[in-house]
Amino acid sequence: MSPAANFAVRFLASGGFVSYVPARLTGFKKFTGSGMAGSLLAMALVPFLPEGRNFAFFCLAFLPFSVWIAGRASDLYDTHDDPRIVIDEFIGLWTALLFLDRTPFNLAAAFIFFRALDTLKPWPIKQLETSVRGGFGIIIDDVLAGAEANLLARLAAFIFL
Repeated sequence: MSPAANFAVRFLASGGFVSYVPARLTGFKKFTGSGMAGSLLAMALVPFLPEGRNFAFFCLAFLPFSVWIAGRASDLYDTHDDPRIVIDEFIGLWTALLFLDRTPFNLAAAFIFFRALDTLKPWPIKQLETSVRGGFGIIIDDVLAGAEANLLARLAAFIFL
């Protein structure tokens, strides 16, 4: 790829380079805080995204794009699921919000459940993360964490509202 294309892939995969900030501050290879930064940016973009069925279509279109970007970025960084790649946090969090009303409770519940599941990686999320390679492997565990977070947010709303 050309230098401009490499720059564009890094820019998109890192959420406009937002993931570089926590990694630079902590110096850690894993648990840098980049996932949280990516999730916060994804949440900040939610008011600008369509709602309802159009949001689902948007997510369906974004999914293959994010797989491609994550795969290319993984090749550029020469490692699987580099912490600088946070495009997976975008599609994961947006999956957590699918078909939920955008109330403060639902937004907070989906965010908290997604971050917890993405960090703790209970079965089968961890299994997907370690067994599926490439861009699809980077993305699919976050999509599953988002789907589980969506169900948990619905359950929490049912119980508490």
